[in-house]
Amino acid sequence: MRLLARDLACVEAVELVTDYLEGALSRRARRRYEHHLAACDGCEAYLEQVRATIRATGQVEPKDLEPETLDALVDLYRQFRAEDAAEPTPPTDEPEQGP
Repeated sequence: MRLLARDLACVEAVELVTDYLEGALSRRARRRYEHHLAACDGCEAYLEQVRATIRATGQVEPKDLEPETLDALVDLYRQFRAEDAAEPTPPTDEPEQGP
């Protein structure tokens, strides 16, 4: 698959899957996403796996979980956010804007 500047890379498609399923993407972003899916069997399969997982698990509310399970999930989320925030921001080719 040949990528153009406007095309999505697979990593971007994976990151956008929730927004896509929830209808939160702009019309343009949705078209780009669907264009990528049409050309990428792997991402199309990933999307179907996520859909199947949602169908299989249904919706789980915090009240449905044991307190220990809820605490463990919250701790895991906080750890993920802390690690994400600690990652250095990759440099860009854009010139810095002065005052």
